[in-house]
Amino acid sequence: MTFNALIVEKNDEGKTSASVQQISEAQLPEADVTVAVEYSTVNYKDGLCIGPGGGLVRNYPHIPGIDFAGTVETSSDERYKPGDKVVLTGWRVGEAHWGGYAQKARVKADWLVPLPEGLTTRQAMAVGTAGFTAMLAVMALEDHGLKPGNGPVLVTGAAGGVGSVATAILANLGHEVAAVTGRPEAADYLKSLGATQIVPREDINETTKRPLESETWAGCVDAVGGDMLARVLGQMKYGASVAAVGLAGGAQLNTTVIPFLLRGVNLLGIDSVMQPYGNRVKAWQRIAQDLPMDKLEAMIQPATMNDLPQLGRDILKGQVKGRVVVDVNA
Repeated sequence: MTFNALIVEKNDEGKTSASVQQISEAQLPEADVTVAVEYSTVNYKDGLCIGPGGGLVRNYPHIPGIDFAGTVETSSDERYKPGDKVVLTGWRVGEAHWGGYAQKARVKADWLVPLPEGLTTRQAMAVGTAGFTAMLAVMALEDHGLKPGNGPVLVTGAAGGVGSVATAILANLGHEVAAVTGRPEAADYLKSLGATQIVPREDINETTKRPLESETWAGCVDAVGGDMLARVLGQMKYGASVAAVGLAGGAQLNTTVIPFLLRGVNLLGIDSVMQPYGNRVKAWQRIAQDLPMDKLEAMIQPATMNDLPQLGRDILKGQVKGRVVVDVNA
């Protein structure tokens, strides 16, 4: 029995190419659980792994796909049995390990979580690592005191995957959401997710010599990093927090400690890859509870595995809006 998989290969000159090919189950890595994959998605890391690798891929040929959802076929671990619906995000699957851009995947049981009640596998992949990260960011902000009514919450890179889900969740929880985007055409989309204010990227992307500006934001989910994050830190309200989830604008942070010392601002690092099992289950339960499914549906861009090479290039250029859901069986 063979099945389809997106195989990335590297030639002797170091150039990579990706194509849908037939492989057999015997070629899958050894692990506890074999999953019949139903859906996957496209994240920034996937774009790197489909293309140049970005230093993430260890060995070729490689199957990318850092997220997948599907049904357990076989399991040697008592936690999962055939027929169970499961979700996988993170654990360097799709990077160091073969991932979800295939009709079957074999992984460690420790890397899986049960599909939350109320979510389909398709909806779970509309969420994916991006939405999971957004929920972790919201939970971290709540743990540090963010409540509806505290003031506007800023979401940078709002039209992207993390930003879209963060906007929808925060708005559903009763927060006033200010969405930052460099794409004016995305304004209506962001308002449909619940954003009450659209902040043009150029208004907040330039550095300033002033370490503190007017206290504006009660919280922030930041997917951009770089100069924008440095600027935002000086605009936070007293005791407010920024959840840092990405570096689309660069990894360098050129700022001062003044916002931390004079306003008690908190900079919270959000990692989705190595999150412990308990946190994963809690975040997925919150997603099923607090993310409006109609808003999630509005984010979805459907795709097949044949679309992935182009989508990988597009996401690296910042040209993918919302959440791509890949039907690996289409």
